[in-house]
Amino acid sequence: MKNSTVVVIGGLSGIGRAVAEQAAAAGARVIAAGRRQASANFPASITTTQVDIGNDASVAALFDSIGPFDHLVVTAGPVIASARLSDLNIDDAIAAFNIKFFGQMRVAQRALGSINRAGSITLTSGLLARKAVPGGLIKASMNAATEIMAKTLAKELAPLRVNVISPGMVESGMWGDMSEADRRAMAARVGPGLPVGRVGQGSDLAQAYLMLMQNGFMTGSVVDVDGGGLL
Repeated sequence: MKNSTVVVIGGLSGIGRAVAEQAAAAGARVIAAGRRQASANFPASITTTQVDIGNDASVAALFDSIGPFDHLVVTAGPVIASARLSDLNIDDAIAAFNIKFFGQMRVAQRALGSINRAGSITLTSGLLARKAVPGGLIKASMNAATEIMAKTLAKELAPLRVNVISPGMVESGMWGDMSEADRRAMAARVGPGLPVGRVGQGSDLAQAYLMLMQNGFMTGSVVDVDGGGLL
């Protein structure tokens, strides 16, 4: 990772922050961007900035300011409650798609003007793309669409590599706003039901993102990092 530049969208918290920190520790120059303002305790080796991936102008401004870079990671996504079809709010579903699916597409498109063609793009889906759960229609659809988008782009944009990480249950902001005590309680409740006996941490996922950046023979891959959640 030394002498490479990595852009992490969603890099101000959760999984994205873990990716940014591990990439920086491996010697990369890292730009971490997210919708909210960054906290004050980021390492000096990481440049932080803001972006709204649901907004074309915001995304364009980000890449105009960055210049050439080598690897793009997108972990940003909406927090949307599970809902069965009969209770689904279509406007909420459209808004979620604009972030999770079209947001990642928007970022990838804008990145083309400055990303190194020997580099990589790594998108983020989720295990519901391939695990049918009642109430999971929108999450499943967004994640499945992301996975086929990445496979298509892996051929269309070659030799630029395009891959996907599919997280399972990870103790992060993807659970929505909750207290630290509630987060720990949820992890303690859900973790024992997984084959590995625990929920994931951002650091678990970050290792997989770095692997995809560094392995030049991987493209069009969907890498499951879910503690056996799909089994």
